[in-house]
Amino acid sequence: MLFGKLLPREGNFFELFNQHGHHIVEGSRAFLQMIESYGNLTERERLAASVDTAERQADKITAEVNRLLHKTFITPLDREQIHSLINAMDDILDLLQDTTETMSLYDVRRMTEETLSLGQLSARCCERVQHAVALLPKLSQPTAVEAALKACEEIDHLESDADRVMRSAMSKLFREEQDVRELIKLKAIYEMLESITDRCEDVANLIEGIVLENS
Repeated sequence: MLFGKLLPREGNFFELFNQHGHHIVEGSRAFLQMIESYGNLTERERLAASVDTAERQADKITAEVNRLLHKTFITPLDREQIHSLINAMDDILDLLQDTTETMSLYDVRRMTEETLSLGQLSARCCERVQHAVALLPKLSQPTAVEAALKACEEIDHLESDADRVMRSAMSKLFREEQDVRELIKLKAIYEMLESITDRCEDVANLIEGIVLENS
């Protein structure tokens, strides 16, 4: 019994999830602002650096969560749930950073309306992820359970919206774009942007499972 009392209990997993969620929102907002001001090279580079900073800060939190998992005797959620959730959250920022870097590597010089729409949907998804994550410590409260499930449902709807925008964007791209190089570039960007919402939906599915099992 004494052995169990001496081992760490609970940890600060929920706070780390919340901090990670804030970095996701920071990164997604910087990414969206970068798209909106893409013609301004100085501003574009500054905002791309902000996305990179958010990703690095989130990586540190992911590493801390995984470290705590090895040190904590009793965790507030199932260990596999904690591991899966923090890594799924990290995938969102990794993809935001990858998309930012791809735009630079491919020398993308213009943003289309569809790129902006997908960026907006991605940012909204990221905000709902953060909101849902912040509710995890409050699952003993019925209102928090309802709010978390609603946020997950909203993410699902936003992901479906992104699917529709991408399909329309691809159709327009192959009908109207005459420059093959531009077509290849934009196709890759559209797919990456839509994948950001997919990663948010992955997180929503994990959160929904956690909520249903722990409420």
